This record gives sequence, structure tokens and C-alpha cells, in this order.
Amino acid sequence: MRDRADFAAVRDAAHWVRELLDELGLPAAPMTTGSRGLHLVVPLDGRHDFDEVRRFAHDVAEPAASRHPDRLTTAARKQHRADRLYLDVQRNGYAQTAVAPYTVRARPGAPVAVPLAWKQVDDPSLDARRWSIADAVDQARTEPWGDLLCRGRSLGPARRRLDDMRS
Repeated sequence: MRDRADFAAVRDAAHWVRELLDELGLPAAPMTTGSRGLHLVVPLDGRHDFDEVRRFAHDVAEPAASRHPDRLTTAARKQHRADRLYLDVQRNGYAQTAVAPYTVRARPGAPVAVPLAWKQVDDPSLDARRWSIADAVDQARTEPWGDLLCRGRSLGPARRRLDDMRS
């Protein structure tokens, strides 16, 4: 398991990407992966096809990494990352696996991917394997995402803001 200092970088990255998504008018919900990182889930309204969503995720990661070039990267190859944290938008691809909320991972201790409230991301004891099958139900009862997923957004306005930001 990554140590707590390593996971602090993951928490920082999640906040930086959230700030950018806020600027674009898109809410984001954090979720542990049950492995090594955090996912940010953005509820969409279903108007955009897979390729548009994938391209948008990639296009958001680029300015996020450029704002923190010493800490973040979109370089897929490890030899190009140095000590920077990889923003993995490849999960938004064909034939890629995704971790659904409350998925038990096949790892020692049976860690579970759980939705989080943003205040939980700030907890210095948080890591991606914090919850197990023994206590994930308790986390589910807190309803950390509330009704966020019921309010899907269109990418149109966010795409225009992102394009303006990039030009």
C-alpha cells in the first residue's frame, strides 16, 4: 500500500481537478478506488456520446497538469512521469475497466471502492483502501454524494469554458 505521504499527493490532485471542474461549472464527486487512488465522478445528462466524454476528460486533465507541472502529469509512460502523479483519464476508454461504487477489490483485506464527501478527502488518514467489506456499509449510509447524481449536466457550456480557457 502507498504510504500516507504518497496519498497526500492524490488528495491534492483531486482538489486541483475539482477546482478546475468548478470553474467549468461541473460538479464532481470523489470516490476511493479500493486500490491506489481516487476517482472523480462527474454526473452527465447523457446527451454526449462516449467519444465526446472521453475527449473532454482528456482535455480537462491537460490544463490541470499544466497548472501543477511539477506535481501532475498526463504522461502514460512511467519513464516520462518522474515523481509526478499521473492523471489517469485512460479509464474513460473502450475495453478499460472501471470501478463501480462499493466494489470489493481482490486485494488483501478486501478493500472497497466507496463514494466520499469532499470533507473526507481532507482527512490525513484517508487512503484508497480505507474501507473494507466490514465497514463500507457504514459509509454507504452516510449518503456522501447525496442527490448529486440526479443532476446530470451537459458538457456544452463546460466545453465552451474549457476552450476559452485553453485559447
